[in-house]
Amino acid sequence: MKKLLLIIVIVSSLAISCSSPSDRDSQTTPQVPAVQVSNGSFGDYWYAGKAELSSYALHQARYGQIHEGTAVLIFVTEPFSKSKQVKLDHAGQVGADEQTVLKLNFTKKFNTGIYPYSMMLSSFTPIEREQYPNTPKVTMSSQEWCGQVYSQMNLRKNSYDLHSYSYFEQEGDINIKVKKALLEDEVWNRIRLDYKSLPIGEIEIVPGLFYTRLLHKNLEAVKATASLSLYDNRAAYIIKYPSRELSIFFEVEFPHKILGWKEIYDGLGGKQVTTSAELDKTILLDYWNRNKNEDSHLRDSLNLQ
Repeated sequence: MKKLLLIIVIVSSLAISCSSPSDRDSQTTPQVPAVQVSNGSFGDYWYAGKAELSSYALHQARYGQIHEGTAVLIFVTEPFSKSKQVKLDHAGQVGADEQTVLKLNFTKKFNTGIYPYSMMLSSFTPIEREQYPNTPKVTMSSQEWCGQVYSQMNLRKNSYDLHSYSYFEQEGDINIKVKKALLEDEVWNRIRLDYKSLPIGEIEIVPGLFYTRLLHKNLEAVKATASLSLYDNRAAYIIKYPSRELSIFFEVEFPHKILGWKEIYDGLGGKQVTTSAELDKTILLDYWNRNKNEDSHLRDSLNLQ
């Protein structure tokens, strides 16, 4: 009986991140995977009807210099269509087509001289990792005064369909297939879900969309080496590429909060540069309901201007 009550409470309290186009005033409820309900801490944290919002002091390498800015990581569970690979408008009404994902919305804002950069990445990783081991979708957009870029990856059986659009002539409009492999852009979600499931040693991985677009790299699966370092209640998952190293720092204890990251790579012209970020503030909030002028003071909780 207690287990049944727990399931009812978690299902009834579960909310999704933003209201659907067809129903702006109501929230639908995704189905909670039974495999996770038995884990009280997981259900209490991720199915409480709130998102985790964390702000970071960002030091972004660009044009051979370090530019100060702000990054925000937003983690939230939501219902997802397996066939359409989009968030469901009417959760609980599509049967087997529905699954629950942990969504990461990752934003970066920084200025380069007179003009600003605004970048955003979204990654959708299934909660039921053993049944759905690969992330089905990742998107990325970047806007600055020279132009804008948009990329989207959708999993189709043994490869990802990549659609990418850029104001650069040589990148232009691209539609190619990328070999299915671990995505750098899903590692953040997998740390939150189960960091022990991340591969160690020699791996095949698709580098992140932020990096490949800023450095104008081709998107393809490459060989790398991954390691996990533990110290006290902190850990680092480190990915070493031939000319780049990414370290993501996080708490060992649940909910495995991301503490920051450091990225060392060869920039344009071959000069080695470092991008890094450190955690500033974290809050749990149903931010999709806090969209009035009187809610703007909540940005102070994250030290956001």
